[in-house]
Amino acid sequence: MPIDPEGRFFEGAKPIAVDGGIAVRAKRGKIGEQWWSRRFVDVLERVCDGGRLARGRAYARKGQVMDFQLAAGKVTARVQGSRPQPYEVSIGIAAFDATQWADVTESLGGRALYRAALLAGDMPREILDVFAEHGLPLFPDRLDIRCSCPDWGVPCKHGSAVLYVLAEAFDDDPFLVLAWRGRDRETLLAALRGTPEPVEAVDPLAVDETPLEDHLADFYAPGMSLSRLRERPSRVATPPELLLRALDAPQVKVRHIPLTDLLRSAYRGLAESPSTEDDDSLD
Repeated sequence: MPIDPEGRFFEGAKPIAVDGGIAVRAKRGKIGEQWWSRRFVDVLERVCDGGRLARGRAYARKGQVMDFQLAAGKVTARVQGSRPQPYEVSIGIAAFDATQWADVTESLGGRALYRAALLAGDMPREILDVFAEHGLPLFPDRLDIRCSCPDWGVPCKHGSAVLYVLAEAFDDDPFLVLAWRGRDRETLLAALRGTPEPVEAVDPLAVDETPLEDHLADFYAPGMSLSRLRERPSRVATPPELLLRALDAPQVKVRHIPLTDLLRSAYRGLAESPSTEDDDSLD
């Protein structure tokens, strides 16, 4: 087995091919198509060594990851290297406790659009803000990666391969991201279904209906203070890119970035632009 200049062993031989291994679909370019998967990969590429990640991508594309299991706070996997015995990999993060999840679930349930998106199996990007409000980052800024191989680096290429396989698994099921943090799909959706529907905003122009005979003396009097007629109903906080969520995403990419992601940023930019609708001088 090869030895580095400091006398440490590392795996340099060609890995043994795996029959039926988990190979990522992306054979070139970035791994991960959905925004949550790319966010996870961005974290990996920011905190992990680029060279080791590159070798891990090659392993992931060859199908060297034999299997993996995901549970609250931990992912375990087997990766086939050049030795007959597969290497054991574990990747740990901090799982949120029951109290933290109760707070987050209550916040998600109180926002109709987020609640509806999750119940429909989608992961709204704004969910990151909900977790951040509670001081709970959804994506970790560090990972506890361990492997039984003799390589000295963290992550080794076996651990890196599992990370990329995990990123593509997130593509297929965004609820795995939440399950890794400690709340599986069934438990979360059951809690959201049990959350009371958000209370609708009160219409300030609404007037209670009463029988005509009760108002014969003051029939022509205004039903409310004239000053209230200038009050505007509160606006519903509807994301500007709601239309993009409702329509099927086109299979079009610009420099490997889905067209819907580019349009989403444009829609938000337009929503944040100054509007004459809010100019009181036009009243």
